[in-house]
Amino acid sequence: MSAPPRFSSRMPLLLLIDMQQAVDDPSWGPRNNPQTERVCASLLQAWRARGLPLIHIRHDSTEADSTFRPDRPGNAFKPETLPLAGETVIAKQTNSAFIGTGLEALLRERGWLELVVVGVSTSNSVEATVRMAGNLGFSTWLAEDGCFAFDKTDWHGRQRRADEVHAMSLANLDGEYCRVTGSAEVLAALGNIAEPA
Repeated sequence: MSAPPRFSSRMPLLLLIDMQQAVDDPSWGPRNNPQTERVCASLLQAWRARGLPLIHIRHDSTEADSTFRPDRPGNAFKPETLPLAGETVIAKQTNSAFIGTGLEALLRERGWLELVVVGVSTSNSVEATVRMAGNLGFSTWLAEDGCFAFDKTDWHGRQRRADEVHAMSLANLDGEYCRVTGSAEVLAALGNIAEPA
């Protein structure tokens, strides 16, 4: 019997990446994990209920045709994961939430060294952020059902389904940059956090 999942700290931080309406635009094509919004909302509720730290990352694209541009409706957060008043929102303009932002400094200043990452998309901003988190020494969990990918053409011109793209990104990350797991295991680990003495 395997040991129950446990966080290494009492203050794991939930990092929600680019949970914005931009990705609902048909131009993105087919995606996998239709339950992602529900999963993210469930994790967000659990973090709020425990008063644990969380950060919303918002992509403010500077590309002329991007659905993430600040002057477009898609820049708005999805209703399931809409930040509440007082919750931290950090804007980024590249794929990684650590580039050109104060994210790393904030995490280190507050002592938030263990992260749970969810969001969009697995093969882009999620993967870029998780790789950097791992390289910067943060203990990182990635909830595989709390993120999704889109169909993509590979280097050889072969069309890959979103679930294939998603699975390859997870394989690239697991064990080297993060611990890939499911949201149920994340919630179980949350329940195993020792109460302060």
